[in-house]
Amino acid sequence: MPAVHSSPYCQMQNPPIMSLLQPDSAGKQRRPKSSFSGGLLRMFKLFPMLTSGCKMVALLGRPRKPLLKDSATTGTIFGYKKGRIFLAIQEDPYSLPGFLIELPILTTALQKEMASDIVRIALESETKTHKKKLLEEFVWGVYVNGRKTGYSIRRKQLSEEELHVMQLLRGVSMGAGVLPSPNEKETADGELTYMRARFERVVGSKDSEALYMINPDGAQGPELSIFFVRAH
Repeated sequence: MPAVHSSPYCQMQNPPIMSLLQPDSAGKQRRPKSSFSGGLLRMFKLFPMLTSGCKMVALLGRPRKPLLKDSATTGTIFGYKKGRIFLAIQEDPYSLPGFLIELPILTTALQKEMASDIVRIALESETKTHKKKLLEEFVWGVYVNGRKTGYSIRRKQLSEEELHVMQLLRGVSMGAGVLPSPNEKETADGELTYMRARFERVVGSKDSEALYMINPDGAQGPELSIFFVRAH
């Protein structure tokens, strides 16, 4: 296995977050709504499926030509079916995550949210000082489709299990499926599932950023948006 190299919503009343959730200036939604419904994997029918581990990862990781623009950011949602979901943000599929957090929501709960075809995850930092870059903040309040699910702390380092996922998906631009567990057997929390996609990154200010999922080849598909906001 090649080594992984390092590189650099109760209803929500917070004005900065609310402004991020508004349509763009043309009055249109940023992403078209699709007819897809169901759980985690069903939402990502457009993506290549990975069910057999490293062999398919290697094939998906070496396309003959780029599928998406190089400036897009890579986002990965992964976790055990009976456990909590992790969110990893990377500059590219070959780098370690610059932002990694365990969200206070179970995979089964996220599946129910995905049945609406629109998923909006907002992370709000309540830090009063602005000495750090936005994504360097540690404590985040997490909101999913308008409901607060709890608080999370950004990871400083990857655990062996998280590193295992990043190594298996090294070079994969997009995909969804089941990964082999670190011990090559299913745990009490069920299968280790993942979804990876490319995201358009929009920086509103030093205190706000947004990630909008890019559907393959501009196809109609589900809308997934992730917002980062630092309270004033």
